[in-house]
Amino acid sequence: MSRHLRIAAAQLGPLHRSDTRVDATQRLVNLLREAHTAGAKFVVFPELAFTTFFPRWWIEDQAEVDRLYFEETMPSAQTQPLFDEAKKLGIGFYIGYAEKTLEAGQVRRFNTAILVGPDGSIVGKYRKIHLPGHSDHKPQAAFQHLEKKYFEVGDLGFRVWKYMNTIAGMLICNDRRWPEAFRVLALQGAELVALGFNTPSENLHYPEPPALRVHHHLIMAQAMAFQNATWLVETAKCGFEDGFRMFGNSLIVAPTGEIVAKSVTEQDEVIAFNCDLDLAADLKRTMFDFARHRRPEHYKLIVERTGAEVTPANG
Repeated sequence: MSRHLRIAAAQLGPLHRSDTRVDATQRLVNLLREAHTAGAKFVVFPELAFTTFFPRWWIEDQAEVDRLYFEETMPSAQTQPLFDEAKKLGIGFYIGYAEKTLEAGQVRRFNTAILVGPDGSIVGKYRKIHLPGHSDHKPQAAFQHLEKKYFEVGDLGFRVWKYMNTIAGMLICNDRRWPEAFRVLALQGAELVALGFNTPSENLHYPEPPALRVHHHLIMAQAMAFQNATWLVETAKCGFEDGFRMFGNSLIVAPTGEIVAKSVTEQDEVIAFNCDLDLAADLKRTMFDFARHRRPEHYKLIVERTGAEVTPANG
């Protein structure tokens, strides 16, 4: 008998600088209730779900950044209502936030996501590894993308957890562009990957049509789900946030690479699907039977080299 888990992607419309954590948490609670009405048992919220996407601004005062955008505890008094409602409804969830922590006497800051069980307890934590953008000030640019300024590279690796009768992994935003991240999760048996994102509709670095950016987002999700035989849930925070647009297109992708649900707005929206967790069984024992078909002895360059170098064969 197949295992099924009804999953929802709970997309957020824009959160502005004027919106408080209390405002954000109430909207998340409303989305959780809507997902519950749709029968969902697991909900994927976006990256940095309690605040606006602050890395678009160069802010000199780090104390101000910490006060406005970082969480020193999770949950906090302001975010606790989401955890309470999830426990009341018996729903597990994934959510992203900016984490400030003190470790070995050193203040550290990460772009973080957590996996929360239906009992409201934190099951797992992931810190974003593939940080996009830049760390220097670009005053001539329409906006900044300063994740490399505000966050450290995640230090927890790519991990999976036994969770709600499945094996789940977490990624965040730009990680979705790096096949190595998905493969490391799949090699640990991942059957489900949850990922939140905040993605500008405009490319900061060179001209690119917004539709092409969405196209890349969709084909990456389909390819990563199929090539690793996993369910993939990607959830956006989107819309015109403080005047800067981020695209939506939250989606749920089956291990077959088929998009089974996709958002149609750039506002608060819930999409849901009853996921057959055993759908990938045939793929895992044939085409993507890693134990039989992978040849890691020929993949060493992937971990030995960071940047591309031209190394032509002789003869």
